[in-house]
Amino acid sequence: MNANNAYLVCASQRSGSTLLVESLAATGVAGSPQEFFQYFPTSSLSPQPREWFAGVDDPDIIGLLDENVPGTVDTRTSEQWRAAVLAAGATGNGVWGGKLMWNQTPLLVGRSRVGDGSLRGAIRWLFGGADPLFVHVHRDNLASQAVSMWRAVQTRVWRDDGNSHLDDKAVYNAEGVAHLARILADQERRWREWFAAEDIPVIDIEFGQLTKDPTGTTAQVLQALNLDPALAPPAPLKPQSNARSKEWVTRYRADAERNGYPL
Repeated sequence: MNANNAYLVCASQRSGSTLLVESLAATGVAGSPQEFFQYFPTSSLSPQPREWFAGVDDPDIIGLLDENVPGTVDTRTSEQWRAAVLAAGATGNGVWGGKLMWNQTPLLVGRSRVGDGSLRGAIRWLFGGADPLFVHVHRDNLASQAVSMWRAVQTRVWRDDGNSHLDDKAVYNAEGVAHLARILADQERRWREWFAAEDIPVIDIEFGQLTKDPTGTTAQVLQALNLDPALAPPAPLKPQSNARSKEWVTRYRADAERNGYPL
């Protein structure tokens, strides 16, 4: 894998990163970017709803979340895992794409088992010693991001595939939203600190820019990869925000002002 033909979308949940990677994937030439680093080796599963609330014992929150289910231990070696990730994320022209959330970085470091145990070292191990193109996707409206995450964690619906009726079972809980807001804010802070500490240049994309002009934003990334920006497609996903989520954002802002929750 040539790192000059690879990119890594660095983000936090509900930041718009799925819209970007699916737009890039739809071109057919910009890799097959997926969230390769979300699966725990002990279960082969991504974090389950209650795992997002580890240490929280409020029954009003935990009772709204599905119970954890057992998984299967991933017995692949580091090299086998690496080969599978590189193969799955590439298109025929050799371009590779993937997405990494900050909470997943320990999984990537643990998989690599090389060098000084640093994130930069693990990423370079993945790409044969060099850096990929880093794309930083973030969402400045933390209240909207956390509300979106709270809905998704309850319903396990992470994109609009015609399952919007499942949102009916979601229940507003200010403490639940605030807990996730703290996690998401911390992830974003850590990305920014890491980019600065490592002196890493990034393509910086904010949620509002992406949702307002998904085609133009995708074209920007394609151009950075020396691919034809005219291949950028119309948005392949519908926004999941609706009147109910907007109402919850308003409620959460008021609750946050009263109780000192993150905004």
